[in-house]
Amino acid sequence: MGKITGFLEFDRKIEDYAPVEERVKNYKEFTLPLKEKELKEQGARCMDCGIPFCHSGCPLGNLIPDFNDAVYRGKWEKAADILHSTNNFPEFTGRLCPAPCEEACVLGINEDPVSIENIEKNIVETAFKKGWILAQPPNSRTEKKVAVIGSGPAGLAAAQQLNRAGHWVTVFERDEKPGGLLRFGIPDFKMEKHIIDRRLKILEEEGIEFKCGVHVGVDIMADTLKEEFDAVVLCGGATIRRKLPIKGADLKGVVQAMDFLAQNNRRVDGVKKLGEEIKATDKDVIVIGGGDTGSDCIGTSFRHGAKSVSNFEIMPMATTDRPQDQPWPFWPMRLRTSSSHKEGAERFFSISTKEFIGDTHGNLKGLITAEVEWIKEPGKRPVLKEVVGTEKKWKCELALLALGFTGSEMTIAEQLGLEADPRTNIKASAKDYMTNVPGVFVAGDQRRGQSLIVWAISEGRQAAYHIDSYLMGESALPLKGEGDLPRI
Repeated sequence: MGKITGFLEFDRKIEDYAPVEERVKNYKEFTLPLKEKELKEQGARCMDCGIPFCHSGCPLGNLIPDFNDAVYRGKWEKAADILHSTNNFPEFTGRLCPAPCEEACVLGINEDPVSIENIEKNIVETAFKKGWILAQPPNSRTEKKVAVIGSGPAGLAAAQQLNRAGHWVTVFERDEKPGGLLRFGIPDFKMEKHIIDRRLKILEEEGIEFKCGVHVGVDIMADTLKEEFDAVVLCGGATIRRKLPIKGADLKGVVQAMDFLAQNNRRVDGVKKLGEEIKATDKDVIVIGGGDTGSDCIGTSFRHGAKSVSNFEIMPMATTDRPQDQPWPFWPMRLRTSSSHKEGAERFFSISTKEFIGDTHGNLKGLITAEVEWIKEPGKRPVLKEVVGTEKKWKCELALLALGFTGSEMTIAEQLGLEADPRTNIKASAKDYMTNVPGVFVAGDQRRGQSLIVWAISEGRQAAYHIDSYLMGESALPLKGEGDLPRI
């Protein structure tokens, strides 16, 4: 695959960023694309490795060596066909995926891995630019109706696959526009929303119906769903935010990260009625939580014009190298520095917030922390211990809680009589994604818990296969790693 000696001749290269002082002035994407010659060279680095472990790293089973080879040879349309055969939305994953495929790349054992994610993004963007990505409605219909609850990546993937099988698909979304956290969570500087809209236009042209502003379980009840549809698939996100139950958590200025991010996305979209405004302008901001959501809060705060931005992480600072107990090709817990971190945030590790401090009007003005250490004993879970004498007071007018999610809203699940697992996810068979109620399926975060966009798309595709089999007795929709072979 690629050029036989390409990995010896070419170094890894990815897109550069626009300068910090320029990019923080707006919410536009700020990556600087590589030239076609450079992209071909990156495709050439893909080795003829015999066993492509990148396949095992990718939850979608993307045919990575195949599209890398096509890029190297300048066959962009072929590369786009290969990529779309396993991934409905490479324009999303090519921007937002943490690229577990690259951590499993064979070249990555002792060199920099192939820049798979960037190649993927450029393939799909070339395909859109050339007009190769067009609506492909089914040739005939089965007259079966399927309700998809949730329009995030899992719901959109399930909807497109089921529509390709010829079923009538209706997607219900409680927000005013489709996209889930892609639209109301991911900042525009990571993915501008016209990227979602152009794909939605294609889905609608293919025959998928979207009903937005509909809260299933409130505006439409379970009995109605079961009467009007032959199958239902729940694809809602993990929306219940983890709280920080300490003194002062109810002060004005202690804000959940997703409230902050969702409001800002609506602001960028031109929405006028935002409710009580949450802005970081001229404030000392502390983001509590070191994951992607925390990083998104950092970049957004800088674009608001924050006075300062600090990032707290309760875990110790990881190494930039692969830890010895996390060998290739497994996903390693490395220190990851995002573009937002590079915009000026100061990061603090092994630190725990003990108390929020307010003024006489109930406004946040500071917080108190302590350093912590993790005590490890063989065969036991690590125990968190505060380091005596390390308390510190910080000035802070806005604290953003980016602590992850503990589950999803269960209103419709309760109405349908669905069982939950011990982690508050909806219980479903790993074999066919069906719940304890026949004809009701679940995919994405509601089944597996908070996870990656690439897992959401994968789960949506797998669920579609099993729903099609349930409705028709068999399915020609693809499973993981198989090319698209629509039955109709």
